[in-house]
Amino acid sequence: MSAATLGLPSFPPRAPRGAGFLRGDEKFPDAARHELANPQLRRNIGKATHTIRAKRLAVTAELPDWEALREAGSAIKTDVMNRLPELLEQLEAAVTARGGVVHWAADADEANEIVTDLVRETGSDEVIKVKSMATQEIGLNEHLAAHGIRAYETDLAELIVQLGHDKPSHILVPAIHRNRAEIREIFLREMDGVDPGLDDDPSRLAAAARKFLRHKFMTVPVAVSGANFGIAETGTLGVVESEGNGRMCLTLPRTLITVMGIEKLLPRYADLEVFLQLLPRSSTGERMNPYTSLWTGVSAGDGPQAFHLVLLDNGRTAALADEVGRAALHCIRCSACLNVCPVYERTGGHAYGSTYPGPIGAVITPLLAGMDGADDPNSTLPFASSLCGACFDACPVKIDIPSMLVELRHQEVAQSGFGVEAAAMKAASVAMTKARRFAAAQKAIGLGRLLAGRKGRISRLPPPLNGWTAARDLPAPPKQTFRQWWDSAEGRAELDAARREGRS
Repeated sequence: MSAATLGLPSFPPRAPRGAGFLRGDEKFPDAARHELANPQLRRNIGKATHTIRAKRLAVTAELPDWEALREAGSAIKTDVMNRLPELLEQLEAAVTARGGVVHWAADADEANEIVTDLVRETGSDEVIKVKSMATQEIGLNEHLAAHGIRAYETDLAELIVQLGHDKPSHILVPAIHRNRAEIREIFLREMDGVDPGLDDDPSRLAAAARKFLRHKFMTVPVAVSGANFGIAETGTLGVVESEGNGRMCLTLPRTLITVMGIEKLLPRYADLEVFLQLLPRSSTGERMNPYTSLWTGVSAGDGPQAFHLVLLDNGRTAALADEVGRAALHCIRCSACLNVCPVYERTGGHAYGSTYPGPIGAVITPLLAGMDGADDPNSTLPFASSLCGACFDACPVKIDIPSMLVELRHQEVAQSGFGVEAAAMKAASVAMTKARRFAAAQKAIGLGRLLAGRKGRISRLPPPLNGWTAARDLPAPPKQTFRQWWDSAEGRAELDAARREGRS
């Protein structure tokens, strides 16, 4: 399969969404309510996000050209989206010329089959894995397990999640919802050969994980990775990490299989200069990643002797055809938006029911997997935001996430037909077209004080408005409208005083 086979040159406006894309079983409000009832989770996530946020602010403030770097990153990614078919074919030619093999996967099912067949060809029933959002997105571990192949996550946080039979809750720190006491219990329960006297000291927990993984690094002949970047100019792939486990996976096995979303491209090798400054500062609050691994094809006698690159669409061309949503494909998976989001900080990542949580997940998941009506959990994700704009301010490539969320809300309301939101907007339109109607509506809203009672908050509204108060309280309407105040003696006196003081 090639870029042309995927339909990339024409970008059809109704391109199929990601088949096999993992999605949650619950709508966000229901899942969030469950997560909010876990005070330990809220403490764990709150502490971690505040720490990362403070580090990011410190290291970005050091750079006088930080905003210029953001502009450059945004411009490069815009160029990639405008020339994606051309750049993908350039990447394919460069990888092939250097001894690699390129495979094209239209969706998750196809990608899973390609990887499974490649592993089988090696004769191995085990693989070691570098942390990869793309393989989580397609459910690769589960697919391999169903075909008798065991995948071992080597990133410490991913290993904790895997051994705990859990799901990641953060793009960068998958086990952010776990504290060290919980991790100790997981290791004692699930890790072969662990010292029964293991305590929760972080260094001893890391040593236990290192001992467990070292045997796998030395014996498993196949590794599966994702890629932070793919360079069209040279065919180079790149992974950045903090532990070195990824480096072990990328150098020791005989066969390396990389699954990369087609949006991860950069046109030139020189573009890494921009992104290797943006990514570590935005993700871990570091000036540079401790391990930056770059590889190009196959080198005789050095590293893996078979390299396969699986280019994954899985709804990305459908997102690219969306004039508003396509900018979401600029995302470099830094997680900065999660760490500043007040909604994510309180609910954690599991409430989003997707590989991609937080503000960017609320955009990417509906774009890649679609929103199939009111019963689809994805249809509630664009509403999982206060639209405060903190995510836009933090994004290193300047993705306007709040505007995209508003557009996705519009699409969902338009798709669902004459629902509650559409009825409310129609009623507001009728009320606001005539001054008398608007004044009457203001008086009618004042009756809401009866619902608020002494506490001054409206916690329950009757159907169909109960969907609003299911997730939030409303303040009681004021006793006096602005128009009433304006017409009152108090209002006139305030206006006269303002005029005398030059404030009007």
